[in-house]
Amino acid sequence: MEESKWLYELILIIYGLSLVGYFIEFIQNNRKADTIAFWLLSMVWLMQTVFLLRQLFIEKSFPVLTLNDGFSFYAWVLISLSLILSKYFRVQFMLFFINLLGFFVLLLSISTKAAEYMQGQGIELVHEMLITHITLAIISYGFFTISFIFSFMYLIQYRFLKRKKGFRWVWRIGDLNQLDQFSFKAVTIGVPLLTIAIVLGVAWAYAANAEFYWFDPKTIGSILVLIVYVFYLLLRLTRGYQGRAISVYNTAAFLVLLINFFLFSSLSNFHLQ
Repeated sequence: MEESKWLYELILIIYGLSLVGYFIEFIQNNRKADTIAFWLLSMVWLMQTVFLLRQLFIEKSFPVLTLNDGFSFYAWVLISLSLILSKYFRVQFMLFFINLLGFFVLLLSISTKAAEYMQGQGIELVHEMLITHITLAIISYGFFTISFIFSFMYLIQYRFLKRKKGFRWVWRIGDLNQLDQFSFKAVTIGVPLLTIAIVLGVAWAYAANAEFYWFDPKTIGSILVLIVYVFYLLLRLTRGYQGRAISVYNTAAFLVLLINFFLFSSLSNFHLQ
């Protein structure tokens, strides 16, 4: 574990970036994001394969004999199947969720292995998972804030055009369609980041033997924020909501985020153990 810490961290970072790429491709049908995500996932598969082969031929241990080894092998199987599906079939709806499960299982494997070495870098890696969980959650909130700003600018611009006032400011605010698209893209990035942050939080609690407060206001608030923004994407993609309607919803969603960030944080005991 000591010498492999940086490799485990690299695997998780690359896998996380791959997840974001697959989500963007799933939502926006972006082929460039799909290609990048595929090659990033291939790198994760290669590193995982090396670890498994080392355990099999050097450590003389078949990688399914313990629960932790089973997690690792299961993650490798999911990654392998995901690569096959990505290469030969167009099943983007499934790819993101398969890889999200694979990421969670691999995270459990790595965090459990780290917890067995509560000296030095093992415990340090578990602690870094908590830091990464908090950091990614805040970064996702940053993207949601940017999305809100674009939506708010859209509503102001829409009001100007509707009342035929403030035309000298119109060019400074931007085109309505452009503002709408920028807001949508910011949410598209924020949602997978917050999802990964929540997954990291669960895995950290499991590895650190911490009491995970499922009914803690902060936990409930974070999941609620994720649901609200997932619903934003559903409204846009399945119901065709755009423009003013989705901008109003996005503004209300941001209010939910603010309640979670300020009110729920003050009531929460999570992260304060």
